[in-house]
Amino acid sequence: MHAIQLHAFGPAENLRYEEVADPVPGPGQVLIAVAAAGVHLLDTAIRSGHQGPLPELPELPTVPGREVAGTVTALGAGVDADWLGREAVAHLGFAPGGYAELAVAEADRLHRVPPGLDAAEAVAMIGTGRTTMGVLQFAEPGPDDVVVVPAAAGGIGTLLVQHAKNAGATVIGLAGGPGKTSRVRAAGADLAVDYRDDAPSRWTEKVRAFLGGRHATIVFDGVGGAAGRSAVDLLGPGGRHIVFGWSADGIGDADGGIAFPDGYLDERGITSETVLGPKMMRLAGGDSPIRTLELRALAAAADGRLSPAVQRYPLAEAAAAHHDLEHRATVGKVVLEP
Repeated sequence: MHAIQLHAFGPAENLRYEEVADPVPGPGQVLIAVAAAGVHLLDTAIRSGHQGPLPELPELPTVPGREVAGTVTALGAGVDADWLGREAVAHLGFAPGGYAELAVAEADRLHRVPPGLDAAEAVAMIGTGRTTMGVLQFAEPGPDDVVVVPAAAGGIGTLLVQHAKNAGATVIGLAGGPGKTSRVRAAGADLAVDYRDDAPSRWTEKVRAFLGGRHATIVFDGVGGAAGRSAVDLLGPGGRHIVFGWSADGIGDADGGIAFPDGYLDERGITSETVLGPKMMRLAGGDSPIRTLELRALAAAADGRLSPAVQRYPLAEAAAAHHDLEHRATVGKVVLEP
C-alpha cells in the first residue's frame, strides 16, 4: 500500500509518500480501507518533535494520523463478523497509522458512518466534533448570550458557530482574511470580523458598535494570543472564557495561552477555564466518556444540527496539508483522501 512516512522529526517536507507493507489486524482489531484520514494540529506538533499530550514520541519511521474512515475489509480474531464490509469511522487514540491506504483500528473504537455523511465528514466529527461536544459541556449558549468564537473558520470554530446560532445566541466569529470571514458568515455568524486586517482596537470597536452596548457573555477560545486576549476584553461581568487550545502560540509551546494582569479577571467578574483533558472526560461521564462525546457528535451531524466544514487534500500531498494548517491557510477540518 501507499502511506505517508516520517523518518525524522522536523518540517512538513519530512513527510514522504512511500510504498510500505500492508498492516495486518491482530486480535480485537479490524483493517480499514481508508477513504479519509484526519489531520490535526497535534499531528504537526508531533511531526516537529513535540511530545504534547502523548506518553512518548512515536518510534521512527512512523505513519502519522489518528482519525480514519472507510470500509472494513478484514477482521482480527474475536471481532464481530457483522463489521466486515461496513463503512466505519474511528479515532485511533495515541496509535498512529492513519495517513495510509490501509489502517488498523481497535474494533471497540469503531462507529458506523451515519447515512448522509461521507467519510471525510465522519472523520471531522470523530475528532473536531468530539472536542466540540466536550467544550459545549462547560458553556451551553442560549438566546440571551453573545458568543465570540476566535478561529471561527476552523473545524471546531465552524461547529461552535453553528451550535450557538442554533441555540438562538448572537454569534461573533473571528477569522483571518475575507475568504474565511465569508465562510464564517455562511456558517451562521451574525457578524464575521477579519482580525488580521485591523489592529485589535479597530476590530473590537467594530464588534462593540455592532452590539450597541451589549457585552459578550461567552468566548470559546482555541487560539489564545492577541486575538484571544482582545476577545476576552469584550466580555462583560459574569462573562466566561472557555479555553480549549493555544494555536496562536503553537501547540507544542507549554507557555501558550494568555497571561492576564493580576486581578484583571476578578475585577471584571470574568471566569477563565481551560477545559481540555480529564476535566472534559469527567463531565462527559459514563464507562467510556470519549465514546459518549463521539456518539453525540456523529448524531448531531446525522440529524443535520451540525455540518462540518472540510478541506480535502490527496494523501500524497500530506506535506502541503501540514504546511497549510500550520500557516492558517486552511478552512474547516483538514482531511487526506487516498
